[in-house]
Amino acid sequence: QVQLVESGGGLVQAGGSLGLSCAASLRTFSTYTMGWFRQAPGKEREFVCSQYIGWPSAATYYADSVKGRFTISRDNAKNTVYLQMNSLKPEDTAVYYCAAGRGPISTMDAGAYHYWGQGTQVTVSS
Repeated sequence: QVQLVESGGGLVQAGGSLGLSCAASLRTFSTYTMGWFRQAPGKEREFVCSQYIGWPSAATYYADSVKGRFTISRDNAKNTVYLQMNSLKPEDTAVYYCAAGRGPISTMDAGAYHYWGQGTQVTVSS
């Protein structure tokens, strides 16, 4: 059974930084698009960023709201994807979810992803 386990959430002041990790039990981790989504109270789940490094070409996408502040990266040897969040704002407060989808995914649609983590809370205080 595939498992995605996020860690690293917590409370941080506005302007601060926080790093999230997601360990995936995927046998062919490098062939998956790994994404991060978030859901704030009373709002729909929204795309944050994603990364695919396989064939035919690698691609990384960011939501406009986090571009320049967040960075996604991955370590295929550890089957782990990371999200480094800098210059955090109170509006970044949400539960952050790691997601995995087979092959290249260019859409920001959560429905394109096959596996999900349980989520980790990120709270940014003003």
